[in-house]
Amino acid sequence: MVQLKKKLSGKMRLKYTPPYAGAGDMPEPDMFVITSAGLRIPAHSKILASASAVLESIIEKPEKHRNTERKITISGVPYDAVHVFLQFLYFNKCSDEHMESYGIHLLALSHVYSVQQLKQICTRGLAKRLSVENVVDVLQLARLCNAPDLYLKCMRLVSSKYKAVEESEAWRFLQEHDPYLELEILQFIDETESRRKKTRRHREEQSLYMQLSEAMDCLEHICSEGCTSVGPCDMDPNEHKGPCSKFSTCQGIQLLIKHFGACKKRVNGGCSRCSRMWQLFKLHSSICDQPDECRVPLCRQFKLKTQQDRRGNDPRWRLLVKKVISARTISSLSIPKRKREDEPRIVLLPHGPRRSIRV
Repeated sequence: MVQLKKKLSGKMRLKYTPPYAGAGDMPEPDMFVITSAGLRIPAHSKILASASAVLESIIEKPEKHRNTERKITISGVPYDAVHVFLQFLYFNKCSDEHMESYGIHLLALSHVYSVQQLKQICTRGLAKRLSVENVVDVLQLARLCNAPDLYLKCMRLVSSKYKAVEESEAWRFLQEHDPYLELEILQFIDETESRRKKTRRHREEQSLYMQLSEAMDCLEHICSEGCTSVGPCDMDPNEHKGPCSKFSTCQGIQLLIKHFGACKKRVNGGCSRCSRMWQLFKLHSSICDQPDECRVPLCRQFKLKTQQDRRGNDPRWRLLVKKVISARTISSLSIPKRKREDEPRIVLLPHGPRRSIRV
């Protein structure tokens, strides 16, 4: 029993250590900070006033029937948290151990007494220690203490791990006592999912426009330079020419051109593959700026037809052309020097010699 009393008295001596301990020679404290348990912490009014404008206004506020003892009451948080808070006001330091134990209380104190540096430290420290178990409590505090960065990080964690958070006791307490915050969380999750779907759809559309842009480049390449099995009608075949490594779509475009040149249904519009080829020719003509010198078949004809029938041009087609041109511009800016020649592709080629066809 005697040893237990000694241990308890030792803990109490540590507990009542003044916050300025270790600061060297200091004048006698001229006030006390009273905590929730009624414990008194000696402090210096000038240091507290210089560190916090709120504490300064409280210290300098005249009190009726003021006695000889000056004091400030800080309630609602544990004694140790108040002690760490006062230590920060003296030394401008907060250890990771203190942040781990009293981070939530320190954030509340720094907000109430307008200690911005401590508030920033608490915001960063609590953000690093977020978990499924404490995120709801930290979210509520961040909302009350006007900490938008911490609030956003909490919202993102709740959104990404909603199923696990929903099963926590803090979430059930939130549903019973703060339905407005629950509504904010559900709206944030819904908006986040909508943004994800929109971003995914935008990426898919951009991928399609990039593929069409590459198909246009490939079509010009085939019709002007010639490729493995298809080339201009006025160019002699080169039997020793290897597989095309410039475009991943080159083999598919060649097969489509060969089918277009030999298909008998394309006149009546009964072939879907030929319809695709017509659309590629039309799309090329819409983006080509030199139709008189262009070697792609039907480029000039489509250009003239479009100019004559501009009123009847489909607005969706104009939007498609605009998107493909934008994709080509982005591609040229992002890859100024294409290394297609240095990146060979495995292309399955049809058997037989290369031949030239007229389209």
